Amino acid sequence: MASAAVIAKRYAIPIILVVLAVIWQLVILPTSFPRSHYDVIGVKQNSTSEEIIEAYQGLALQWHSYKDTEIITENVIEIQHAFEVLSNQFRRRDYDLFNFDELQDVAKAAKKQYAGDKFSRLKLPLLKMSETDLIDDNSEVLTAENFKSMLGEEGTWLILVYSLGSGNSQQFAHSWKKIVDWLDGVANTGKVELGEVQLASYLAERNRATGHPFFRYGLPSIIAFPRTCRRLDCLVRYSGELNVDAIVDWTATDILGLPRILYYSLEPLVTEVIRKPGPHKVKVICFSKTGQRAAPFLRQAVRDYSAYASFGLVLWREENATLWWNMFGVDSAPAIVFLKDPGAEPVVHYGATNSSVFHNLMEQHKSHALPQLRSITSMDLGCDVKGYSRAGNDTLTWYCVIVAGKLGSKLSKAREIMRSVQDNLTNEVIPGTASISSLPDSLVAAYAFQQKRLTLAWLDGDAQKKYCFFYLHSENVFETCGPRRYAEEEDVPRVFLVRYRRNNSEVNIDVKQQYKNIWDTFREDEEGLASQLVAKYNGSMEGPEILSWMSNTIKDGDSSDLPYFRAKAPDLNPEESNPAWSRVTQKIGFSSKRRMTEKVKDFVTGGSDYMKDPRIGPILLLASALYLGALWLRPNQSEQKNDKDEGGNVQSPSSSKDKRANVQSGHPSKDKRANVQSPYPSITDDVPQDAYQALESDSDSDSK
Repeated sequence: MASAAVIAKRYAIPIILVVLAVIWQLVILPTSFPRSHYDVIGVKQNSTSEEIIEAYQGLALQWHSYKDTEIITENVIEIQHAFEVLSNQFRRRDYDLFNFDELQDVAKAAKKQYAGDKFSRLKLPLLKMSETDLIDDNSEVLTAENFKSMLGEEGTWLILVYSLGSGNSQQFAHSWKKIVDWLDGVANTGKVELGEVQLASYLAERNRATGHPFFRYGLPSIIAFPRTCRRLDCLVRYSGELNVDAIVDWTATDILGLPRILYYSLEPLVTEVIRKPGPHKVKVICFSKTGQRAAPFLRQAVRDYSAYASFGLVLWREENATLWWNMFGVDSAPAIVFLKDPGAEPVVHYGATNSSVFHNLMEQHKSHALPQLRSITSMDLGCDVKGYSRAGNDTLTWYCVIVAGKLGSKLSKAREIMRSVQDNLTNEVIPGTASISSLPDSLVAAYAFQQKRLTLAWLDGDAQKKYCFFYLHSENVFETCGPRRYAEEEDVPRVFLVRYRRNNSEVNIDVKQQYKNIWDTFREDEEGLASQLVAKYNGSMEGPEILSWMSNTIKDGDSSDLPYFRAKAPDLNPEESNPAWSRVTQKIGFSSKRRMTEKVKDFVTGGSDYMKDPRIGPILLLASALYLGALWLRPNQSEQKNDKDEGGNVQSPSSSKDKRANVQSGHPSKDKRANVQSPYPSITDDVPQDAYQALESDSDSDSK
């Protein structure tokens, strides 16, 4: 009994391998490779449509005459299933090239529905599909020729793979049109019909066992090429539910890495959208009646304009209509509200928008009515010593009027005054043929402003304290620049004007200077800078007085030959180094970590491909044979080792038998006891072959 258990344990692994091989070949493979539709009808794969119809009619005659008495069998539905696939040219093409059979699930449902029922109750055909073409949309029809040029274009691509023989593709056509409209201006869209065999095969997955192209998630299939991906190893396949909201959100979040826009009630809206981002940002509030996710172009705006604006969504409810009217002047939805300067009226845009309309709105309202002087706006405003005027690079002299102060009620009041001055400059009518010398003094500032040689802006004296100290350096500058030391009542906003001027040679000649010695290199930082002169306003904060002072200063700056002073001003500090959208994108963007996750997922789901590999059964049998061979060789090698002595000499049969007998009886042999060596070496252990006994000398014999 013990020997049987030892043998069973010894040969357990090869026996298990043989059983697995038999199960694989007789059970798993037949289910993985069902009979083809051609075998069901009894025709060859290259048969014509007439031959298929003739074979089907011959089979149908066998069970049409018994439809009132015989019950339906699975074979009847299987024949009908095969005929509906092979009789349609598109379905047959999809089945032959990509092993795609949309009727498979329908046939399974029919077998379950009509199990044990009479044939007369069977409703044919199994799948009813309209013959209308797919709905036209704005996505590009891709072919093998224009697909190569598509790969050379920048941007993200979302591609629909469909078939004219697929009922699901026809039902999805309306949804795809909506997806294309939602992604307009955010991602490129295209579609490929399976009739483009070369391109469809390129986009299809490959069965890991057979190498046959197929679409794992069926048709229609959604494939995305991220912005930096133009190869098959980095494309992403959509595996979720085929609805508009899910696909658009997957594209915007996982593929494009766009941040989400959250819905807020009143208190969180004031805290998170209006107060928390700071005064340097415009607040953009979108009112929606449906409560659906933010459109991708809105989410893209959060990424592109995060330095200029903060965004929030509000679900419109009629019971809150009075509240929103009193706060923002909104009386209906959909609507978009832009909150700008303190005290300024909100800007409201009613109606639905698309990508281009919203982009124009953001460009128009991304800045305050009185723009803030910031690191990202100084060049555009013409208030940077390294830049040029808003009028263009050919302008030699231009001006920037800045009101600086610490955030608070006094600075807000000064901003309102400067905003009214800016409105007066905008609305002033200047004759078209007028020149600055012929204009009255009161119109000089308006003339320069309308020529884009004058800009008005405000400066946060606390956030930009180095910049503020540089231009307003005086003994009482701490009232305007730097952190607040005392109460807010001690704050004093100040207005100053900076005149920028360049030489004709700097404007017309762009030649890099070659430095002759080491001292010239210290002037490298000053190269390319405009000269600056600063004029401080010391009057009262009244609009007319400020306007008069600006006109007189500009006229004097244009006509007088003032000293040419050039120095590098301190850089403006960025308001935020890590905007909120970048932190969110690090979590949800299509990063390398997410690509690795997708690859692992594809590997796991691709394991089912090996269920159709006919090589696994023979591999299991081969492994069993190799294991048996290893078991057979192991005892023979051990017996041969036992038949040799320690010197490598073969022992006689009798001595080896005696050893086996002693081992079996439990008594060690004499040879074994004799061969036990001491762990310590000795000079007598090894005797050289040429050794001999030395003769005793006379001295040795005498001593004895």
